[in-house]
Amino acid sequence: MYQKGRAWIELNIGHLIHNIRQFRALLPRDCALMPAVKANAYGHGATLVSKALQGQGIQNFCVASAAEGIELRRAGITGEILVLAYTHPAQFGDLIAYDLTQTVVDAAYARELEQDGRQFTVHVGIDTGMHRLGERWDNVEEIVKIFQTPNLKVTGIYSHLCVPDGTGPKAREYTLEQIHHFEYAAEELRRRGFCGFKCHLQGSYGILNYSELCFDYARAGIALYGILSGKSDRVNAAVELKPVLSLKTRVESVKMLYQGESAGYGLAYHAGRDCKIAVLSIGYADGVPRSLSNRGQVLCNGKIAPVIGRICMDQMLVDVSGAGDVKAGDEAVLIGKSGDLEIRAEDMAQWAGTISNEILSRMGERLERVAVN
Repeated sequence: MYQKGRAWIELNIGHLIHNIRQFRALLPRDCALMPAVKANAYGHGATLVSKALQGQGIQNFCVASAAEGIELRRAGITGEILVLAYTHPAQFGDLIAYDLTQTVVDAAYARELEQDGRQFTVHVGIDTGMHRLGERWDNVEEIVKIFQTPNLKVTGIYSHLCVPDGTGPKAREYTLEQIHHFEYAAEELRRRGFCGFKCHLQGSYGILNYSELCFDYARAGIALYGILSGKSDRVNAAVELKPVLSLKTRVESVKMLYQGESAGYGLAYHAGRDCKIAVLSIGYADGVPRSLSNRGQVLCNGKIAPVIGRICMDQMLVDVSGAGDVKAGDEAVLIGKSGDLEIRAEDMAQWAGTISNEILSRMGERLERVAVN
């Protein structure tokens, strides 16, 4: 099947490898990358990305659900796959069958796993201040009980930083406090005779702003794909990250819209002048935010083409009056480069009033993922 017929994602594997090398140069030598490939690798395509990562010697991955882990196993991904969130007891058998490492989300969940009667490999979540998942860092007795649970093979502990992207003194103070809490819990466990477990704390911004931390793993997420969550985000590390993903579509039709006419659902766009418009074969079912209606931009022939009217499920309209000889079958770029211009995921996120993580992770399944160099 032709892969670029309607709308598609291009993945620059060379850029992914470049970003891996940037992160490895930042981290202490003994700290291994444990990439987050959850949410279909932030929309990039979990299987394709994980195979590329494994080709670079990466052997540890994290996902959000057992189903995501199973998908990777069926695709031939080896090494440790950590499920970061809750798995229902009805799926406990899958954890064993597919050799998945489960997060112990709290002490009650540890007891539920134990009551199943089978042995599970787990990492214990430590709540150091996010107050989401994990047993509280200062509740050492409960954490010890989890380590002592006969049917739980604890191979790691981890936590998650709340504001590692913050540049102000309060954010830094809170982050340093979380780091201290995590180190305290780990040291208490070692003091009580437990050893051999791995530790991990940093996500993308934890690596970029606190790269000096020396833990066993670092869970690189959004930044591994060459993107920051927000366009104005600043990081301490001197790194050059390259975007891996481009989002492209085809022009379906080109026509004139005359002054005084309206276009699209709800007649949401009213032409104040004669203009040439193009219909693009992509819409909100593919992950293009509907909030970009009448405010987003795409690139055609290396020129800016403003979004006009409401974005539909499968199509959208753009004004190509200033984009030269646009015709049916041409490419239009929603994220990526065209000529000398570039639209980044951070740009789209800013226009939509959200973050890049959401933009990318909502890219639809019907978008084909095509690897390029």
